[in-house]
Amino acid sequence: MTRINTNIPSITAQVNLARSSRDMNQTLQRLSSGLRINRGADDPAGLIASESLRAEMASIDQAISNTQRASNVIATAEGALSEVANLLVTIKELTVEAANAGAMSQREIEANQLQVDSAIDSITRIANATTFAGLHLLNGNLSYVTSGVAASAVGSLDIYSAGLGNLDYLTVKVSGVLSAQRGELQFRTSQVNNSVTLEVASLRGVEVFNFVSGFRASSMVSAINAVTQTIGVSASFINAANRSSGVIFHSVDWGADAFVSVRALPSSNGTFTTTDVLGTTTQRDVGRNVVATVNGATTVGIGREITLNTTALDLRMTLDTRFGAGNTTNFAITGGGAMFQLGPHINTSEQTSIGLNSIVASRLGSTEVGFLNEVATGGAYSLVAGESAAASEIVEKAIEQISILRGRLGAFERNTLDTNMTSLQITLENVTSSESAIRDADFAVETASLTRSQILVNAGTSVLALANQTPQAVLALLQ
Repeated sequence: MTRINTNIPSITAQVNLARSSRDMNQTLQRLSSGLRINRGADDPAGLIASESLRAEMASIDQAISNTQRASNVIATAEGALSEVANLLVTIKELTVEAANAGAMSQREIEANQLQVDSAIDSITRIANATTFAGLHLLNGNLSYVTSGVAASAVGSLDIYSAGLGNLDYLTVKVSGVLSAQRGELQFRTSQVNNSVTLEVASLRGVEVFNFVSGFRASSMVSAINAVTQTIGVSASFINAANRSSGVIFHSVDWGADAFVSVRALPSSNGTFTTTDVLGTTTQRDVGRNVVATVNGATTVGIGREITLNTTALDLRMTLDTRFGAGNTTNFAITGGGAMFQLGPHINTSEQTSIGLNSIVASRLGSTEVGFLNEVATGGAYSLVAGESAAASEIVEKAIEQISILRGRLGAFERNTLDTNMTSLQITLENVTSSESAIRDADFAVETASLTRSQILVNAGTSVLALANQTPQAVLALLQ
């Protein structure tokens, strides 16, 4: 049927031409932007998925930055601790030199004391001056805050990590299972009946004593205690009120590695009989490590010291010598520590916390041996006061504390931060790849589509021109 008013072929050509033009324009937009999805109409479901992936990519990228910043914080603290360690080694050297009193004048010892004072001041200054972007790192600002620690049960306490999460405080319950013990032998006689040559030993050293017949227990205690620092064995009376009650030999150290040995050498004329606390005759007795539960987790200590290392709590504490079966103590961790957000989601599983204890001189050392500030002039363990041995022990304890802290920071940086960084980078790579597959344009596909669209547009334009000429055929009917 031939019509003039309505040109159906032209309309059909226009529709197809418009579709081809729209496809070509869309292809040009994708090629110019590099994106397959430029607006929601391009792919609604793909847009939703890609926007979610983009948000995750941004979170992962920020987590990587957080981890890098945390690594910088730890590196800054560790660098300062390294210098403190060097100062402590210098102090140790000076205390050993000052102990050589037979070859040093008092003025030289005083000069050593001045150097020690300067080094101690420098340690405190480093503790107060070590900052990262205004955040103090080593003055106790990032140590954990505790409440209710019973001094009668806990001698020293170091908290390295505590996961408080959304809690206001974390309760720590310590229950004794077995108390720590020292090696202990008893000589239940008031005097030596026959001349005897004794070998007294512990893990620290050995000493030989010659006791003649009739040598009293009171004199034996004095002889042993005169060399306690050398051999690591001390002596006391079985009954402090009765000096004839006999002698107790016990190791200075605590734990399963500690022992005391008292035996008569073959050259002796007589025998020397010792027993353990149960009355069994023996020449050697070994100590025992403390055993306790911390928040339900059983931990076997080393001597009096117990260590707990879980994802929720990482601590080390020294328990009182009498803390054993039937004894409990509770305290709370109420805050503090340095919390790092290491994951893309803000929840406790992607956060980690570490404590940086204060390293000022008054905090280095322990209640058992003393603190570093007491080694300075005027302190109870200064070199000029002739306390080189005690000062050396304090410095050794301080060196141990700094070394442990540096080791833990190093382990945290290597095993937590570095591995987290690598894991996040791999995750970011995979998520970026997924987002790219959804949203980015495939130029090979789009250029092929552009060629097709261009051909269809050109063909559609030609067909439309022909369709518009079709009604002119009606004129032939009017001639």
